[in-house]
Amino acid sequence: MRLPTIAIAALVAFATLSTPGHAQQRLRQLLEQRREARATTALPAGTRVEHDIAYGTHPEQRYDVYLPTNAKPGAPILLMVHGGGWRRGDKASPGVVGGKAAHWLAKGYVFVSVDYRLLPDADPLQQAHDVAAAVASVQKRARQWRADPQRLVLMGHSAGAHLVALLGASPSLLLQAGASRPLGVVSLDSAAMNVPELMDKPRLPELYRNAFGTDPRFWAAASPYDQLTRRSLPMLIVCSSQRSDSCPQGRTLADKARNLGVPMQVLPEDLSHGEVNSSLGAPSAHTRAVTAWIDRLAD
Repeated sequence: MRLPTIAIAALVAFATLSTPGHAQQRLRQLLEQRREARATTALPAGTRVEHDIAYGTHPEQRYDVYLPTNAKPGAPILLMVHGGGWRRGDKASPGVVGGKAAHWLAKGYVFVSVDYRLLPDADPLQQAHDVAAAVASVQKRARQWRADPQRLVLMGHSAGAHLVALLGASPSLLLQAGASRPLGVVSLDSAAMNVPELMDKPRLPELYRNAFGTDPRFWAAASPYDQLTRRSLPMLIVCSSQRSDSCPQGRTLADKARNLGVPMQVLPEDLSHGEVNSSLGAPSAHTRAVTAWIDRLAD
């Protein structure tokens, strides 16, 4: 049963006074999800959308392509991967597409939003393989959209941020799927950069146990930190300074990247977990910083 917004807000207020941090965070996320579901941004006039392009046989292995009216030959591509705790989410959600598509379409980018198999049908490592297969499919089709398959940047939020960070840390997953190296990765607020460290915490939200299980070998295989090498892709790690975990995880990854000579920037934002995603594309310092980083790669 879905709670009305007023009821959720009341629960958030009560939780702030009387419940531990994880419960407070979960209730705030419920309210953010309601706000995000209502957030819509008009796409530029004349935008053409190609829906549900298959990159596999499973019904969730699909992506949508948003084509700018002002696309020039060799247009860059921004490929977005939704969040949802590895268990839910939708490529067409307004918070996933919304302002981001409108903003980057206006700049002449082709915008792609990807679905992938979810728990319990696929674990996070299999989900990363799905995203890699989607990248390969997009690159194969890029010329028909007047886009350059080599000028592709990956972006993801929450669980999607973990998946794109894993692909950025381990580009061999992309090569195995037949994809070429993207230019880089934008990770929007993941607290799962160092999965073994995360899973060793005594008070761990159930969503992580459901996603990563109990096998330390799987934790390492699905951990951007453990998979990071000198061959890893440049990354922008955007993190919510309102959370206790995502910025420390991002800095841990960036410290290792620095020692390996991999370009990586951590960008803390005074935004909630949901706002890091849903507000991107609206006029703000947050949007300007992310845009500048992507443009430097794509130019």
